[in-house]
Amino acid sequence: MGAAKRISDLDIPRIGATIGVGEDEVHAFMDIEAAGSGFDSEGRPKLLFEPHVVHRNLSGAKRAAAVKAGLAYAKWGAKPYPKDSYPRLVAAMAIEEAAALKSASWGLTQILGENFKAAGFPSIRAMVQAFMDDEAAHLEATVKLLVAWKVDDDLPASLAGCRRDLERPRLEEEPLRFRTSPRPIPSGRGFTHRRRERGAPAPWR
Repeated sequence: MGAAKRISDLDIPRIGATIGVGEDEVHAFMDIEAAGSGFDSEGRPKLLFEPHVVHRNLSGAKRAAAVKAGLAYAKWGAKPYPKDSYPRLVAAMAIEEAAALKSASWGLTQILGENFKAAGFPSIRAMVQAFMDDEAAHLEATVKLLVAWKVDDDLPASLAGCRRDLERPRLEEEPLRFRTSPRPIPSGRGFTHRRRERGAPAPWR
């Protein structure tokens, strides 16, 4: 367990200023993506374990073991998510740690572990440790992703669109939920996930 240091009122404008985003916009973004907090009630980084992602991060006997244990399946949405994803993560780590960590969405803006390099970390373990220690690292990683995906200049308009999208029904499949990619910014929840398998990449989680 890390220090679970909460982001400060000084961190938010400092980090937002690096991409020209004001404190109010950053707060709105945080509220949308992680209900305003990057940690759960136990002081752990908020986590969503993605069985369809671990399925693609494993192969052979390890994938078969994960499928048998109910930890992996090929298509998103095959089964509902449990209230607490940590037991699934721990079980998957027993099969292969790196694949398990890369297959979860982490922290304040739910960055998919697969994106650790674009988020500025040398390894997925380094990203997870940083996220365990300090919530500011969650937001800093988000900014690095925005810059890497060249959507940082569109963020103010994107935030407005995201707020509108919250009022609409959930889109089909795990819709662009703020997946990884350049513009336009999609709808829904979860920010920096991964590139969409089909077609052009799409932003956020």
